[in-house]
Amino acid sequence: MENDHGSDRHSAPRWLIADTRPLGRGNRTTKVRQWIKSERSEANPPRNERWQLLIRGRVQGVGYRASCCRKAKELGLSGWVRNLGDGSVEVQAEGPAHLLTELRLWCERGPRGAEVLGVSHGHLAPLKEDWFEIRH
Repeated sequence: MENDHGSDRHSAPRWLIADTRPLGRGNRTTKVRQWIKSERSEANPPRNERWQLLIRGRVQGVGYRASCCRKAKELGLSGWVRNLGDGSVEVQAEGPAHLLTELRLWCERGPRGAEVLGVSHGHLAPLKEDWFEIRH
């Protein structure tokens, strides 16, 4: 029998995350836990995806690329990060969706000194790289 929290291992979770609006800092941790729970369920084994993230705002000259690279390596993701000529930062990262989601949430905040105005993302074909680097 399933309890109120949907902990029966043989059934799908009883909740669905359909809200794609940017997350505020207050509910970010709750959403990450929900996404990770969804991705780690036995019914959904993790598969690698590749995401392209474009980060707009004051994100150059504040250590954004180095901090993003550290975070991606900490999460075990592969890919790269680079500055763009229009003042934004581009990230291409590959790994399980729950870890890519965690990186995206980090990108929405960025390092101290950054002022992120928005993050857009798209899906790309996985390249199966096994490193993460800063590109110039």
